[in-house]
Amino acid sequence: MAADRIKGRFADAGFQLKVLTETGIVSPMRPDRTLKVLSTLLKGGTTPATAARIAAIKHGDKPFIVDEAGSLSFAQVDRRTNSLARAMARLGVGGGDGVAIMCRNHRGFIESNLAASKLGATALFLNTMFSGPQLAGVVHREDPKVLIYDAEFTGLLGDLPEGLIRVVADENSDSGEPTLEELISSTEDTQLDFPSEAARFIILTSGTTGAPKGAQRNSPDGLGGLAGLLDCIPHRSGEAMVIAAPLFHSWGFINSVIAMTLGATVILERRFDPESTMDLVDRHSADVLVAVPVMLQRILDLPSDVSTRFRAENLKITTLSGSALPGGLAIRWMDRYGDNVYNLYGSTEVAFVSIAGPGDLRKDPSTAGRPPRGTAVMLLDEDGAKVPEGETGRIFVNNNMTFEGYTGGEDKERIEGYVSSGDVGHFNYDGLLFVDGRDDEMIVSGGENVFPGEVEDLIASHEEVVEVAVMGVKDEKFGQVLKAWVVPVESGAVDEDGIKAFVRQNLASYKTPKEVIFISELPRNATGKILKRSLE
Repeated sequence: MAADRIKGRFADAGFQLKVLTETGIVSPMRPDRTLKVLSTLLKGGTTPATAARIAAIKHGDKPFIVDEAGSLSFAQVDRRTNSLARAMARLGVGGGDGVAIMCRNHRGFIESNLAASKLGATALFLNTMFSGPQLAGVVHREDPKVLIYDAEFTGLLGDLPEGLIRVVADENSDSGEPTLEELISSTEDTQLDFPSEAARFIILTSGTTGAPKGAQRNSPDGLGGLAGLLDCIPHRSGEAMVIAAPLFHSWGFINSVIAMTLGATVILERRFDPESTMDLVDRHSADVLVAVPVMLQRILDLPSDVSTRFRAENLKITTLSGSALPGGLAIRWMDRYGDNVYNLYGSTEVAFVSIAGPGDLRKDPSTAGRPPRGTAVMLLDEDGAKVPEGETGRIFVNNNMTFEGYTGGEDKERIEGYVSSGDVGHFNYDGLLFVDGRDDEMIVSGGENVFPGEVEDLIASHEEVVEVAVMGVKDEKFGQVLKAWVVPVESGAVDEDGIKAFVRQNLASYKTPKEVIFISELPRNATGKILKRSLE
C-alpha cells in the first residue's frame, strides 16, 4: 500500500509538471528568478498573495489588469497591494479577520482580495445584487472588520454595524470615508512578511432556494486542482482574458487567480453589457472569454446589424460556469464563434465536478462532461449505496477544493470524504456525466420519479424556445405534476399544445408538463441562475 501511494504521488507530480509546462506556467527563467519563485512558493503556499508575488517576479511590467481606470502591470499590482495591506493593518486588520468586498468587476476587487490575502485575513465576497436587508443580514452574521464597497451601494449601508470600518473603492468619493487609492498612497510598498495564517475565503451561495449561506474554504493544498483544470481547458501563459462573470462569484474569482498564475492580462468592465463585452474581445484580441451561460445568450440575441461586426478572431476559449448551460446555446455559440466552449459544472461547496469541452458538447450538448484529474465522483442512492452503472443517483464529489462547511455551522452531507453537490445525475456508456436536476427537485407524479432538469433540457432544445424553467407543483390526482415556464423566440411562435406534444414525442408521457406558461424573461440572479421561487 505504501509503495502504491508513493507511486501515485510521483504520477501526480509528473502530471502536474507536464500540464504546467504545456501551459507555460513552468518555463525557463534566470537562476536568480527561479530561486525567488521557489522560495516564495515554499514560504507562502498556494494563495492569491503568493500568485501575485510570483507573477511580479516572472512578468514584472507586463499588463495584468485593464479596466476603466487604465492598465496596471503585475509589478504595480504587487506593490499597490503591499501598500494596501499595510494600510489595512493600521486599521486593525490581522490574520483571520474578515474583509468584506462589495465591488463590481474592476481593479478594486482584485487588489482588495490580494491585500487581505497578504495579511492572512478572510475575504468575504458580497453579491452586488443584494438588497439592504440581505446585505445587513450577511454582514451581521459574518462580522467582518472592514467593508470595501463601490460608492453606488452607499444607500444599502444604513443597517450595518456601527463599528464596521468602511472604505470606498471609487477614487472620487464625497462620503468622507477613506478610499482605496488614499490607503494605497498612505504607506510604503515594500514586501510584507508572510502571514502566519493562510488566507481564507467566504463565498456566498446563490441563495436560489433561501438565504445565501457563507461557504468557507482555505487556499488549495498544492497545484493539483489547477493542473486538473488546465488539463481540460487549454489556457496558455500570456493570454488576454475578458472576465465578464462577476468577480464576487467563485467562477469569476478563480479565473482572476488563474490569470495571475498564467501571467495573463485580465480585461474588466464594471457591468456586463453584451455589445460592450464583445467590443472588448475584439479590441484586445482576447484569447479567453470568462462568462456565465446567460451572457452568451444575450450576446447571441443582439440585433444582427450589431452582432455581425464582432469577429472574435482570436477567441480560443469561452469558459463557462455558474448556472446550467442549455444545450442549444452551446451549439449556437460554436456555430458562430468556433468550437471554443468549455463548460464547468460545479458548485460553491464542491468546486469542480466535471468539464465539458467542445467535442463533448458537439456529441451531446446536454452533458456536464467528465471529472478532471484529481476529482472523483460517486453516484449514490438514498441509502448511501452506489447506484448501478447508467442509473441516476445523488452526486457526491471528492477533491482537494471542497469547502470546509458553512459559516453558520451547517454542512453538506458527507460520505467517506465525498461531499454532496446537491444534484442528481447519471453517467452514460461513454463516461460522460449528465445532471438530471437538484436532488430536492425530484417529484413523484402518479408513482413515477420525475426530474425537472431532463424536461428542461428537452424543451430548451425546441427551435422556437429561448429558455425554460420546469418545476413540480401539487396536484390532487397525481400528487405532483410538472409546470413549465417558457420564453419563446417570439410571441406566438409555439403554443402550449405544441410544447406538450414535443415532450410526449421524446420522453415518457408522465413527464409532460400539465401546464405551460409563456413569459418574456426568466428571473435570474447575478450569475444567471434561475430564481425558481420567484415563479411560484
